[in-house]
Amino acid sequence: MTSPTKATAIGINHVALEVGNIAEALAFYGRFLNFTVTSQTEDAAFIYFGDQFINFAQGRTQTPDRKRHFGIAVDDKELVRNTLTEMGVTLLEGQFLDFLDPWGNRIEITTYTNIMFSKTSAILRGMGMDHLQKTDHALAQLNKQGFGPVDNSR
Repeated sequence: MTSPTKATAIGINHVALEVGNIAEALAFYGRFLNFTVTSQTEDAAFIYFGDQFINFAQGRTQTPDRKRHFGIAVDDKELVRNTLTEMGVTLLEGQFLDFLDPWGNRIEITTYTNIMFSKTSAILRGMGMDHLQKTDHALAQLNKQGFGPVDNSR
């Protein structure tokens, strides 16, 4: 058997976001997301969503993101939408729930149950989210990509 010529991407472990102030970033994101802070200094913080994390790093200097963004999968997208609106955050126009955080990082909020991205049953159970059920559309996408048969049984 020959050796592979390149590595296979398995997933995204984390995203690093530059912010102006670590404490303010934790307060801002903490108003609409549940997460665990595993480490915090004046210059950095690590917030975990189960087995993945965001690294907040102090020092944002670039202009606000126009198209560059990343998505956060949540259990209740409409709750996030309502909370952001109550916070006075401007939601960006378009078909997705996108907004800029106070430092210009563009974030897209999506519903976990509607997308192919999946956590293991053990991770969901540890997060207290093992009640989440993928939609038929998401299950069909997973199965079409050869990740199945996938169903909602645990």
